Amino acid sequence: MNLYLVLINIAGAVTLLLWATRMVRTGMERSQKAVLNRLLSQGRRGHVKAAGLGGLVAILLQSSTAVALLAAGFAASGKLTLSVGLATMLGADLGSALVVQFLSLNPAWLMPLLMVAGGMMFFRGRTRDIRQAGRIVVGIALVLVSLRLIGDATAPLRDAPVLPNIVAYLAGDPFTAFLLAAAFTWIIHSSVAFILLVAAFAGQGLIPFELGAALVLGSNLGSGVIAFVLTRAGSTAAKRITLGNLLFRATLGAVTLGLLWLSHIPGDWLGPGAAHQIVNFHLAFNAVLLLLALPLTTPMARLTEKLVRPAPGEAGQSISPVRLDDRLIEQPVLALASAKRELLRMAEIVERMLEPVMDLYRTADPEKIREIKRLEEAVNAAQSDIKLYLSRIRYPHPDGPDALRGQELAQFAINLEYVGDAVVKTLVKLAETRAEQKVKFSPAGWRELNDLHRHVVENLHLALNVLMSEDRASAKLLLAEKASLGDAGRASATEHLVRLREGAQQSIATSNIHLETVRALKNINSLLASIAYWVLRETEKPAPQEG
Repeated sequence: MNLYLVLINIAGAVTLLLWATRMVRTGMERSQKAVLNRLLSQGRRGHVKAAGLGGLVAILLQSSTAVALLAAGFAASGKLTLSVGLATMLGADLGSALVVQFLSLNPAWLMPLLMVAGGMMFFRGRTRDIRQAGRIVVGIALVLVSLRLIGDATAPLRDAPVLPNIVAYLAGDPFTAFLLAAAFTWIIHSSVAFILLVAAFAGQGLIPFELGAALVLGSNLGSGVIAFVLTRAGSTAAKRITLGNLLFRATLGAVTLGLLWLSHIPGDWLGPGAAHQIVNFHLAFNAVLLLLALPLTTPMARLTEKLVRPAPGEAGQSISPVRLDDRLIEQPVLALASAKRELLRMAEIVERMLEPVMDLYRTADPEKIREIKRLEEAVNAAQSDIKLYLSRIRYPHPDGPDALRGQELAQFAINLEYVGDAVVKTLVKLAETRAEQKVKFSPAGWRELNDLHRHVVENLHLALNVLMSEDRASAKLLLAEKASLGDAGRASATEHLVRLREGAQQSIATSNIHLETVRALKNINSLLASIAYWVLRETEKPAPQEG
């Protein structure tokens, strides 16, 4: 046996495995990224749903790390709370284990069938999505090819005289095997590839179940480390999610490793042959992790909040850095554009406060409430910064059009702050009151409030379009939508009073909350629509005469 040739063959097969798994992931991201993002964002309403969607996306991407990065991005933008993000990650871990289960089957007929089908889709596909789907199918086929190559390349090692000594040492020292597996998983940045590699070695009789189990535990730890390190330069919310997932994995991994050390776990329980046992052990570990850790996501969220503090200047977790440019103070047109960009950022933070309000009415999640209150601080700071910046602009004429535009922008900043105050001081308070009183809205009343809330969020988007485009038609549409929401609010109040007269018990219990919510949403909508009046006034002015 030529050892160098064997090692080169193994290295080539492992490289093909890594490349093929990446090929599948990139194909899915390029063709279905919007769908994947929409799936993950749908899980924000419940931990179980978030875990299920996280598992589904991990199966599609063949990577729990990729899901971690997506979830971290949603957490940074406020679309996922910390505890829901942790639930998403736990589901992704299980989804990744299911991917290993599927790829380890590797029937002889499947690889050529996938290769032909994927090749035809890639070369003959008329659309980009079909070609990317072909890329995914070919990638799966190449994963199966690489596993077969690994099996063929490692076959000569069974007769190597030094191998039994290495295996015996690692089997007797599972802690070292655990750390080596974590390190190697980090190096190749793929737990799926590593587990498949271990299973391929076990299929050749090179690795017994006991050693394979320790390597699986180490790989799960390494996968958690990958996600945490990749988000170390990200937002505080992103780091908290990946740290929480790492702590979950490390804790259960250490406990399970201790059980392996202290007692013999019969591999026969997990199926015939070491390869199947290792793959099934990986699946069982992640299933147990999900069952044990899912109820603990909220306590883990609190722990990571204590361990990972916001960096200086990250208070309120702003979407992006402040966009006010002091160098433009002497150039009013450019300075006003800078102020508008900062207003847009401020409005995005307000949207993050407003969007989860109906979830709060349903759950009164303390974590979401704390997040909204932190965001209010960022809104207040942005409003103060914008007003100060606008007051420092050197206008050539104090009563000229640029100065008047600056005044209108300052007023819109004040209105956005009022919206933030209304969310925290009215809507959040009402959500807490509903939870304390343990009352429920009638189905009709709940539907009406959700419709009003969705309408207000849509009008916020429209108001931002009017702000940036200063388009007269859009401004008129915004005022029409304001009137439409006012009519809907009055209709909801009227219907609510009808239900009261009819004696609907749920309507009686939630009467004050319902009416106060309708009033608050109407006030918020009026504040947002105020930008339309300025745009209409500006566009009605006659153009200056040339001459």
